[in-house]
Amino acid sequence: MRKLLGALAAIACASVTFWTAAASATSGAHFFKDTSATVTDNGALSIFIDEAGVGQQTDDFTLDWTATADYGCINGGGNHPRAANKSTTSTSGSSSFSESPINGRVRATVTAGGTPPAPSNGFTCPGGQRLVLADVSYSATLTDTTNGDSAPTLTASRTFFTFT
Repeated sequence: MRKLLGALAAIACASVTFWTAAASATSGAHFFKDTSATVTDNGALSIFIDEAGVGQQTDDFTLDWTATADYGCINGGGNHPRAANKSTTSTSGSSSFSESPINGRVRATVTAGGTPPAPSNGFTCPGGQRLVLADVSYSATLTDTTNGDSAPTLTASRTFFTFT
């Protein structure tokens, strides 16, 4: 009888330990597939967040991103002269922000990074030409630091002007 009671007590302790560990292993937070990145009209990175299972507390997020931008010069006729007046530049950054969930779900759009990286090395255009952002691309990592959840890598790009 003592052996049976000892075995039942051991099973009960193991079950409690298992369920406690399973409950604390994850908060249940998860990003939906429509969490995505886009590029705004001025070339900034915009992130749409759709995350559920976060509870009712304010969630803190970190967004780490890298950007590459191409700039060029166009003349008064709207053409890119066949010259070496093109600049490619890259940068990276990080921003932190908080969002309040509604019914355990965060749905929000956040613009990060302000504008794309500036042209490198003081790149300027000759007289009679103007500087334009030709294209920009981003790669970003979004992390819910409150719940320890990360979205898959987000990418976005946009072409504003095609050089011929």
